[in-house]
Amino acid sequence: MGASHPEQELSLYDRSLLLDLDFSRSPAKFSPPISAANPGEPWIKVRPLQTGDFHRGFLQILSQLTSVGDVSLAQFLNRFAQMRASGDYYVTVIVDSRYDKIIGSATLVLEHKFIHGCSVRGRLEDVVVDDTYRGKQLGKLIVVTVSLLAQRLGCYKMSLDCKDKLIPFYKSIGYVLEPGNANTMNIRYEQSNSLAANRTAANEPPEINDPS
Repeated sequence: MGASHPEQELSLYDRSLLLDLDFSRSPAKFSPPISAANPGEPWIKVRPLQTGDFHRGFLQILSQLTSVGDVSLAQFLNRFAQMRASGDYYVTVIVDSRYDKIIGSATLVLEHKFIHGCSVRGRLEDVVVDDTYRGKQLGKLIVVTVSLLAQRLGCYKMSLDCKDKLIPFYKSIGYVLEPGNANTMNIRYEQSNSLAANRTAANEPPEINDPS
């Protein structure tokens, strides 16, 4: 997919956080058993997003989920640097190492609160797995991985928004609907290219960063 050298790349976060996640703590059932450290096939790797993943099709896999736009390498690296510096973004990917290709991704975002003793809430965002890899439990694997990661990082809860058809899937791995809070509403804003460019140049995050 590209000429990147993994040993020279930056990771978004420390990969060791994934290696000893205890999958027995999740109510999800895997048959056969798999985990982030042992994902079931020797060519499947679960790891943090890396700088070279621009060339491994990371944006293309996101485009199976929602509109990505025409993102340049410079824009990708700038946003990667912002996320890495903040320490609050845990974009986790699945790689088919046979083709050096990204085949799945999910994002854990940490929200710092005053409530619950200045605790931290996790948000699950941008879950996608290439549908040509069905039958390998990869959707469940990536969601359980980031959910356990949120627990390890001290989150008091993990939240997500999903379509009605996905509710049974998330219930099967331990998520529950909150009574009276079953719907999500949004207001969307159009951003001019100049404003977006100014924010990028100033190294500022966008006002709206949920594309789903």
